[in-house]
Amino acid sequence: MKVIVGLGNPGSQYEETRHNIGFLLVDLLAEVHKLQFRAKFQGLLAEANIEGERLFLLKPQTFMNLSGRSVSELIHFYKIAQEDVLIVQDDMDLPLGKIRLRDQGSAGGHNGIKSIQAELGSEKLWRLKLGIGRPPKEWDPARYVLAPFVEDEYALLDDVLGRAEKVSYLWINGEPERAMNLYHR
Repeated sequence: MKVIVGLGNPGSQYEETRHNIGFLLVDLLAEVHKLQFRAKFQGLLAEANIEGERLFLLKPQTFMNLSGRSVSELIHFYKIAQEDVLIVQDDMDLPLGKIRLRDQGSAGGHNGIKSIQAELGSEKLWRLKLGIGRPPKEWDPARYVLAPFVEDEYALLDDVLGRAEKVSYLWINGEPERAMNLYHR
């Protein structure tokens, strides 16, 4: 059993914001595999067999800062090992279009990751970091991550989501090193 958790905030006002890029990837995976979400574990959950693996897709509905509650409920209910969980997050330290797959590390100021690490008691978690870039100097970072992508970013956003989808399949298949070699650029 594997879990891919997309981080984001619930509500239509946040749908296409930078902070919701994790939701966007999980939505793409659900759309490709024609999956429906249902409310469960303080989140929206979809389930399928993908790449020969039972896979859960989770979008916590607790708001970003409390994402760990939803993740913890799911993995404890199904007794899923932490190494079988992939968290998809936005990352301001990477430019839009960059991807980083990591198996551990600090939260780096990301409140969703802080919440998950606090609930699970470990920094050893697979994370797929999707770059959103830094805000202009005059912008507050909190305002920036909650702002929608702008028109000229959509082509790059589609590209990064397509590559992140491929990374997800390699991770599901137990090939994270191959994913890192192919898609870290």
